[in-house]
Parts: sequence; C-alpha cells; structure tokens
Amino acid sequence: MFKLLTEDVDVILEQDPAARNRLEVILTYSGLHAIWFHRIAHILYKKNFFFIARVISQFSRFMTGIEIHPGATIGRKLFIDHGMGVVIGETCEIGNNVTLFQGVTLGGTGKEKGKRHPTIRDNVLVATGAKVLGSIEIGENSKIGAGSVVLNKVPPNSTVVGIPGRVVIQDGVRVKKDFDHTNLPDPVADILCSLESEISKLKNEIANLKEEKDSHVDKNL
Repeated sequence: MFKLLTEDVDVILEQDPAARNRLEVILTYSGLHAIWFHRIAHILYKKNFFFIARVISQFSRFMTGIEIHPGATIGRKLFIDHGMGVVIGETCEIGNNVTLFQGVTLGGTGKEKGKRHPTIRDNVLVATGAKVLGSIEIGENSKIGAGSVVLNKVPPNSTVVGIPGRVVIQDGVRVKKDFDHTNLPDPVADILCSLESEISKLKNEIANLKEEKDSHVDKNL
C-alpha cells in the first residue's frame, strides 16, 4: 500500500511541471486526495460496506470536486490533472498510467444494469471536458481530444476527436502522451470547408448560367 501511495505522488511529479516537491503535492493536489479517498472507499465497497464507502466518496466529492464511485476499479499511476468536475461511474475500469483532465466524464448512457461504464486501458489520455459514455473500451495508448463525446469502442493507438468522437489517427505505434491539445485534427471542420468550397462552385456555375441566359434573351430581342 505504501508503494502504491508513493507511486500516486511520483506520477504527479513526473507529469505536472507545476509540481515542485512531494510535500506540496501531498497537501495541495485534489486529484491525489480523490484517488486516496477512493482507494479506501473501494476496499470497503469490496467488503460490502456499501453505505460507509458511499459516505467516503461523497465526502471526497465535497472536498475535491471529483466524484469517483467506490465501485470503480482504478489501476496504478492514475493522474487526475486539476480534476474539478471529473466523474467516474460505478462499473468503470481504469488501467495503469492513465491521465484524466478536468471535466472528464466516464459515465453511462441510461438505466441499464450490469457493466454500463467504460473500460479505459493502459496509457490512455482523456483531455479536458471529454465524455466517454457506455460500456465501451478505449484501447491502449489512445488519446481522447478535449470536448469529445465518445460512444463507440476505440482501438489501441488511436486519437479521437469530435462529437460524436471519431478516430482520426491510428498508426499502430505507441502514442506519446505529451500531445498538443490545441492542434488536434478536426474532421467536422474539414467537412464544412469542403461543403463551403462546393457551394462556392455551385454559385459560380449558377451565375454563369444566368449570364448566358440573359445574353441569349438580349440577342433574341
């Protein structure tokens, strides 16, 4: 347990350039506090102390702004950056070395029973405000772009953006986690640009046809 708690601190020092030392991380990082509260609540939940586990999770939510259901399974080296508004559902499974930014929701899509929340595999990054909904799997080394809404399974080594989320990069190699959130591909914008270009062409063709028609009328007169 001590090794696990030490890893939780070390991953923040590794990934957050604003983290200066262990003491600062332990005392001031709400993402770390939420993970530690969850580890206690999850142990109690597995022992069927459901009420106490829920009380701890709700106290953690009040203190940190991060809601993690005690039934959720979390691996090693989870990094919740800032974390305000993060929600992790009951049947969610999170692998090792996963990064979640503020406003991320790993939730369900309705009132279905059983496994109804996502499975996040190792080395996945979910950027600010992204929503991953339903009993779907996000493959290893994948990245979910800021503001995306993911409703379908994502293969490993992929980058997903948009609403609904679309895979825009899948090269079969490990994807580094230090990517630039502001320079992601935007398939929706690409389609809109293509439509704008086609509309412009149609307008020019209509204008040319109108000119030909007016010229033909003038000749007949």
